[in-house]
Amino acid sequence: MHVLFIHQNFPAQFGHIAAHLVEQHDCECTFLSQRKSVSDAKIRRLQYQPQGGATERTPYLTRTFENAVAHAAGVYMALKRVPEVKPDLIVAHAGFGSSLYLRELYDVPIINHFEYYYHTHNSDLDFRPELPPSEDKLLRGRTRNAMILLDLDNCDVGYTPTRFQYGLFPAEYHGKVHIIFDGVETRIFRRMESLPRRIGGRDIGPDTRVVTYCARGLESMRGFDIFMQAAKRIYEQYPDVVFIVVGSDRIVYGDEKAEKHGHASFREYVLAQNDYDLSKFVFTGLVAPQTLAAILSMGDVHMYLTAPFVLSWSMMNALACGAVVVGSATPPVLEMITDGETGLLADFFDVDGLADQALAVLRDPSAYEPMREAAMRLIESEYSLDTVLPRMLRFYEDTIRSHSSSR
Repeated sequence: MHVLFIHQNFPAQFGHIAAHLVEQHDCECTFLSQRKSVSDAKIRRLQYQPQGGATERTPYLTRTFENAVAHAAGVYMALKRVPEVKPDLIVAHAGFGSSLYLRELYDVPIINHFEYYYHTHNSDLDFRPELPPSEDKLLRGRTRNAMILLDLDNCDVGYTPTRFQYGLFPAEYHGKVHIIFDGVETRIFRRMESLPRRIGGRDIGPDTRVVTYCARGLESMRGFDIFMQAAKRIYEQYPDVVFIVVGSDRIVYGDEKAEKHGHASFREYVLAQNDYDLSKFVFTGLVAPQTLAAILSMGDVHMYLTAPFVLSWSMMNALACGAVVVGSATPPVLEMITDGETGLLADFFDVDGLADQALAVLRDPSAYEPMREAAMRLIESEYSLDTVLPRMLRFYEDTIRSHSSSR
């Protein structure tokens, strides 16, 4: 089997399955991405460049679609230049049109990975009434589904990681989309004992409690401002605590520009809203997976907040590391965490409730050892790569068989 993977970035969601196919099943894999190609002996890597795309003169509401068409054209042109690439299956990331034109090159099945279908009401866009989206962004929410709908129509089958994400897609496509989680690398994200308690050049005493927080960007979508308010309540009641904050000082998903009020970032805006004792915090920026696993293992509590949006890998990684997760009771989190069994939940906006859950753990960490064990068992049995990769392989094989029988 020769599988052609397509994603803007490498390795993204496809790196683990590609390596598994090559190393365990003697398959051939080609990976096309926008990043500069660095081929290796296992996976051939190719690069594409978008053909055209939106400019400053392009109406804001159509920019996403124009950019997606540009990517789709770039993918097509790049593969047209390498006729020796003859896949048996195409697996592509949907939403930026990566597989849209490939039926003109190949008579093979197409699987699209779908992350999100946008809604403008009762969704991430209007979840925080105190931070309303701009009118342009609200209207663009509908337009952003245009390429996703084309990808839904064009693929043979699709998949999405969670039931929450699956439920967002139009009902008429539910029969075409499967639920398969990306998989947690438990060889990296596992509980590590007796680690040196040192982070960011700072030594943490043996009796000091540690609370962790992680997000790609420190933004409202992931509740960074709510976390900071809860953290203040925590250290005011339990002073011997350190908060390790992992993430970049940028906006990845949100729409905070109007809320910065002259500050360089949303983080700076949030910090200026209250008298925070910053000696209680270590801001690490983004870190390598092995470092993140060590930080999550070191923590007594991991706080994870999100609007109803794509679930962060970091929450699942935290569970895999045996963290006691205090999370927001929003749909993607409710799907993964059973309150009181595999984690603790409170309303996203309930600062006192979130703080109280965390404080209960900090005051008696040993009482939550069964919860840590249950979280690790959940990941190992349902969401680890060892569990997910065989499911994914069967999905690929079934798709190829179904395509062949229908010809």
